[in-house]
Amino acid sequence: MRRLLEYAPASGSLALWAEHRDLEAPPCNPQPDEGAAARREAALRRRELRFLPLLQEPQPLAEPPAFTDGRTLYYLPSFDSLPIEQQTGWVAHEVLHLALRHVQRLRALRARLGDVDALLFNRCADAIVNSSLSHLSWLALPDGALTLPVLLSEVLGVEQGEEAALGAWDVERLYRAVDDRRASRRGLPRDERQQPGGSSAERPTSESARADGPRSARLRQLASGIPRDLADAAETTAAPEPPEAEAALAREWAERLLRGHVGDGAFSMLRALPAGNGRATTPWEALLRSRLNRALAPQAALSWSRPARSWTARQGRGPGGTRLPFAPGIVGSRLVPRLVLVVDLSGSIDEALLARFACEVEALVRLHRAALTLVLGDDAVRRVLHHDPGRRRLDLAALRVEGGGGTDFAPLIAEALRHRPDLVVLLTDLDGPCGTRPAVPVLWAVPPPSQGRAMPEAPFGRVMRVG
Repeated sequence: MRRLLEYAPASGSLALWAEHRDLEAPPCNPQPDEGAAARREAALRRRELRFLPLLQEPQPLAEPPAFTDGRTLYYLPSFDSLPIEQQTGWVAHEVLHLALRHVQRLRALRARLGDVDALLFNRCADAIVNSSLSHLSWLALPDGALTLPVLLSEVLGVEQGEEAALGAWDVERLYRAVDDRRASRRGLPRDERQQPGGSSAERPTSESARADGPRSARLRQLASGIPRDLADAAETTAAPEPPEAEAALAREWAERLLRGHVGDGAFSMLRALPAGNGRATTPWEALLRSRLNRALAPQAALSWSRPARSWTARQGRGPGGTRLPFAPGIVGSRLVPRLVLVVDLSGSIDEALLARFACEVEALVRLHRAALTLVLGDDAVRRVLHHDPGRRRLDLAALRVEGGGGTDFAPLIAEALRHRPDLVVLLTDLDGPCGTRPAVPVLWAVPPPSQGRAMPEAPFGRVMRVG
C-alpha cells in the first residue's frame, strides 16, 4: 500500500477505503486461558477461511495470494513470499475489483439472469482490471494474466486496443458476450425440458447442468492456471445491503475512481476509466415494468352523464343553500388496456434475450389483465397473433418466422394502430425507416449495438436498451 501511494498518490489511495485482513489458520481448539476477544477473532477467521473452498469451484484451481468479497481484501500466507512488485500488483488488482464493485455486480447479474457462471464472470472482471493496470511499470501482474484485448481477440474475434476496449466494454456486457453455455438435456428435470418458453430467471439451472459453448470453453482454456479472486457466497457474507444503500455506495466508489484517476493523470492506476465504472444503473427490466405499468394502468376520465358523488350528496347545494355548478363524475376510461408488441424478424436478438423479454411482458400483461397482440414482420407484416396469457406461455423464439428482406417499421406500426393500443412496444435493432409519429406512445426495445456502432436514436417515442 505504501508503494501504491508513493507512485500513484490519488488513485492508490483507493486502497485506504478498503478493509484489509491477513488470513492464517486459527487453532482448532481454543485454549482455556483465551479471552473472549481471542475466541471471537478465531471464530471470525474460521468463517473467513470458508471462502477458500468456494474459490476452487467448479474445478480445482490454484490458491490466490489475495482475494476480496466485495468489502474486504484478504491476504493468505503465500502473499508474503511474493516479490514486492507482484505484491503491489495483487493489491492494486483487488482494490480495483472492490472499487468497480465486481462482487456486487455479480450478485445483481445473477438476480437478473438466474444462472451466472462465477468463474467466467471472474475471468471477464480480471481482464478489465488487468488492462487497467497493464501500463504501469512499478507493479507486476501474475504470469499469464489475461488482458481485455487478448480476451476479445481470442474469444470473440474482436481486435481492439486497450483504451478503446476499456471504454466500450463493461463486465456485464463482456460476460453476456462470452457466456454461450447451453442447458444440458441430461442435467435438466423433465418438466424443464418441456417448457422452452420459460426464462432463465424462472428456471434456475446449476452451472454443472450447462455445457460450455466454444467461447466459454476458450475463455476457460486461456485462464486455466489463474486463481479465482472474487468470493461470493450468501452463507459466508453478511446480509446484503438494501438496494438504496448499494446504489449510494456504488456512486461513492464511482466518484472516488474519478477523483483518483484525474488526480494522478498519466500516473494513475487506471489506463482509462472502464465502461460502467461502478455506477448504479437501472436494469432494463425495471424500466420496462415502470413504463408498461404507467401505460396499462387504469385511467380515470370525466363523465358528464353521471354527477360526482359529492355533488349528489349535497343535492347540488352549497352552504346557505346556494346552487352549485354541475360536477361531473369520474369513471374508468377503458375496460381492458391493450398492448401491441411488434417483433422485428431481422434476427438481431438472440433466443435467451427473447425469452427474458417475453417473460417480463407476459407477467405485466397478466397483472393488468391486458389484451396482447403480436405483430411479426420486417419490411411487411408477416403474422398477427392475439395472445391469451391465461391459456399458453408467450414464446417469442418459437413464433418467429422467416422475413422477406430489410426492415420498414411504417407498415408494422400501421398494423399495430389498427388494434387501438394504449402502448406499442417494438423489439428491434432500429435499423430501418420509422414512418410518421403515431398518436399513441411508442417504446423501442433495442439490444446493445454491434461493435463499432453507437446506440441508435428513434425519430419518436422512447428508446430502451435491453440486454
